[in-house]
Amino acid sequence: MILSLSSLPSAPLHHRPNLSSAIPLTRRSFLFSTVTATTTPAALSLPLPPPPPDTTITDRVFMDFSICPNYFRPDRTLSDDLSTLCSGDEADSAPIGRLVLGLYGRLVPLTVSNFKSMCTNPNSSYKYTLVNKIFPGQYFLAGRQGRRDKGEVRPPLTLERNTETVDPRAFELKHSRAGIISLCLSENDDDEKIKMDPDYRNVEFLITTGPGPCPQLDNKNIVFGTVLEGLDVVTAIASIPTYKPSERIRQFNDLAEFLGDDRAQNARAMWSRPLKTVYISDCGELKVSNPTLSPSLP
Repeated sequence: MILSLSSLPSAPLHHRPNLSSAIPLTRRSFLFSTVTATTTPAALSLPLPPPPPDTTITDRVFMDFSICPNYFRPDRTLSDDLSTLCSGDEADSAPIGRLVLGLYGRLVPLTVSNFKSMCTNPNSSYKYTLVNKIFPGQYFLAGRQGRRDKGEVRPPLTLERNTETVDPRAFELKHSRAGIISLCLSENDDDEKIKMDPDYRNVEFLITTGPGPCPQLDNKNIVFGTVLEGLDVVTAIASIPTYKPSERIRQFNDLAEFLGDDRAQNARAMWSRPLKTVYISDCGELKVSNPTLSPSLP
């Protein structure tokens, strides 16, 4: 049988796709192919969360708290202060106990350095100064500035100015439990005249007493440490009774403040003060080889 050449399939001259059978290229498919080609796994990955605050304990200090029964004795002279009234064999001071505090020197180095200086300076320290306010179930304040004969602090002139008070990173930690140490900013009750001094250095601090958190302090005060030992001492200080004005006195005070009477603020300075003379009888630095090690908690 003889086949004609016209009946045989013709061989392709070159390999080329049949454009008539290809998928038609529309604008939508072109845009989709462009996005697919330019989108890489790196572009799809989410940004990494910021690292947590560095709460490495770099330093340890101690504070001894006591109650002085002689602070308001009638024969007291103007030259007497806590060092003469509440120390010695005849003082009859009642010790409450010792706190061991761990400080976050990597997170807020300036705040920690100033606090440590106030615990170790032989001439101007927290020693023989009062716990000036107690808020039961929340925190207590210490380190108020003023006159030494009134149990208040006089910081040394060499204390460094704390620029961390305007650094947002210094406010990351929260007052989430008992035993948090914080530099007082929003709760600071130093006299306005003292704050107007060009050499003013804020050294007032607070310690949360629990049992719950204090969210009203968050983002307003600088957390710089924690109580490592002595939470029972914190609880004992928090249980000391304080002066609480009656509702009628509060109403009169609000009215006086509304009328611009400066005596209203002076009167409020007495609110929440402990009815017993609680003071820091001693303080200093604890020299340990590795301050980051966890201590044995009480």
